[in-house]
Amino acid sequence: MPYVDITINDPNPIKRWIQRRRFRDALAVIDSRSTVRTVKILDFGGGDGELLRQCLQSWPEVSAALYEPTSSLRKEAEKKLSQWPRVRITGDLQTLPMAAFDVVYCLEVFEHLPDRATYEALENIRRFLKPDGFAVIGVPHEIFAPALIKGLFRMVRRYGAFDAKPAHVATAAIGSPPHNRPTQEIAPGFSYHHYHLGFDYRQLEKKIGLRFRIESRWFSPARILGPLLNSEVYYLLRPIPIQP
Repeated sequence: MPYVDITINDPNPIKRWIQRRRFRDALAVIDSRSTVRTVKILDFGGGDGELLRQCLQSWPEVSAALYEPTSSLRKEAEKKLSQWPRVRITGDLQTLPMAAFDVVYCLEVFEHLPDRATYEALENIRRFLKPDGFAVIGVPHEIFAPALIKGLFRMVRRYGAFDAKPAHVATAAIGSPPHNRPTQEIAPGFSYHHYHLGFDYRQLEKKIGLRFRIESRWFSPARILGPLLNSEVYYLLRPIPIQP
């Protein structure tokens, strides 16, 4: 199944709207903070390239690169971004220049990464950023009331799966998500967590603080509600200088 069919074209209208809204929220950051035409953007874990497609449709002069370790998703990205041949699409981090990007996006990635891969990804994002650049990270909100709402929705769709077991949903809803998250390989040498349930953005914040200064944090799609009922969490980060 193409990735687009479980994101912005998902059969469920609510999920479809949320998926589309998260791209708008993410791209609004560069629209408000940068001279867009001169920006160099890296989409880290860019999936099928939808974020860059929307970005380049609005600002075709942007210089962009996409890193995606999964070959099937890279092929989808190559097709989706084919009208912008200058976009670099790669599955090899060694082909990307260090300290070269004004903005690094990383959306819907960290909830899938085990601890070691999380630290490595944060370090790579910092190394790819220019010293005065910034990163935008977006992850799902999977604790408290949002976990309960999502859990009920998942139980309707696939009752009994890891993220649709009543006990797992209940513990996440009280702020103690299950820790025994199953892993599998998304690509050779790349283990990941398939299910969002069990992810805790509070733990990610602790890891972020080792390498970045959190300039702002907000919740989506309705900022005014904060963490109460929103489904996504976003961070605007500035890199902490690497000590010699």
